[in-house]
Amino acid sequence: MTEEPTAPQLTWPDLLGLIADQRDLSAEQTAWAMRQVMTGHASPAVLGGMLLGLAAKGETTAELAGIAEEMLAHAEPFRADGTGAVDVVGTGGDRMNTVNVSTMASLVVAGAGLGVVKHGNRAASSTSGSADVLEALGVSLDLPAARVAEVYQRAGITFCFAMVFHPSFRHAGPVRKELGVGTIFNLLGPLTNPGRPRATAIGVARHRAMPLVAGVLARRGTSALVFRGRNGLDELSATAVNDVIEVREGKLEAHSLDAVADLGLRATTVDALRGSDAGANADIARRVLHGEGAGSPTALTPVRETVLLNAAAALVAHGTLPGTGAGHGDLTARLRAGLALAAEAVDSGAAQARLEAWVTATQD
Repeated sequence: MTEEPTAPQLTWPDLLGLIADQRDLSAEQTAWAMRQVMTGHASPAVLGGMLLGLAAKGETTAELAGIAEEMLAHAEPFRADGTGAVDVVGTGGDRMNTVNVSTMASLVVAGAGLGVVKHGNRAASSTSGSADVLEALGVSLDLPAARVAEVYQRAGITFCFAMVFHPSFRHAGPVRKELGVGTIFNLLGPLTNPGRPRATAIGVARHRAMPLVAGVLARRGTSALVFRGRNGLDELSATAVNDVIEVREGKLEAHSLDAVADLGLRATTVDALRGSDAGANADIARRVLHGEGAGSPTALTPVRETVLLNAAAALVAHGTLPGTGAGHGDLTARLRAGLALAAEAVDSGAAQARLEAWVTATQD
């Protein structure tokens, strides 16, 4: 006797028809679609149609969650306990070509004593991505997944190279390149860290994407700060007022943050944060980690303060160090505490020491 199917089999015509009718998909439906992509069973035509159709309709949290969770299901395993760690990352795509703020902030966070599992790739829309600048700093990224976990256990910080941990995503590469426009896939990087850290600080270039990213994190129970400058910068900074969504215990809370008025940072411009190629950006990182820009203002002060602010956001997202937890006042008060901890991590040499330990661990 044949068993009656519990649900009709989904097909690409079904799914694309729903999108064409401007109907939102469920997480299960987008997970099915992503499964076809990751196993090489989605043709360029149907994948391109889905991506452009979702963009035209307007993506939802459920759609993004289904795609992200399916991508994680196909990832190479991170064979260490990264759940107590934090990530500092941006979606990219702001076209501002700033220095590698999240990379420097990650080292500061590690210097403050938290485990850091970064997830990233080479530059896509900027002149130097996180992978590029880390290699210029001496961190070896040509490591198999098992070694990446070992590095975390030794150095307290590691980098999950997207091309190593998500090999099945290669099937989507040609279509993304040919489309040449932003799609829901541009939001996946910060949401598909194979270390599955308990907390994250995420800069988002597109304002409309902020609640989508925050919503996925809330569904997972991740603690996070998701933010964007009103000038389009996918970092927290003193170049403009910042919109922030705090994610805690499955709930979202929106904030407005003026880093000058609220935190006492010096007003600055995006031009003061501009970067260059990987070598130049690595040199800036070394100078920041050696304490340049502290005290009397110099040309490097805006970079230092921006790095400290984004590190503070990660410390607040994690919420375990003194003054940074939810029971220690409003967001501004907790960020002030985070700024003090971040500055101490740099000025004590702890952040620089963490970089040196990381380099050694990857090269042994």
